[in-house]
Amino acid sequence: MFHYMLSNIGEERERERERERERERERERERERERERERERERERERERDLI
Repeated sequence: MFHYMLSNIGEERERERERERERERERERERERERERERERERERERERDLI
């Protein structure tokens, strides 16, 4: 019985670690999207300067 409870605790901790890894991957994807938006804004500013 006790071993079964420990097994469940271990499984829950593993699921929590997996959820944390997924959240970290999502944060990294969001940072990459933000960097891409910043690069796009910079390209837009360069195009505007070229027009002047």
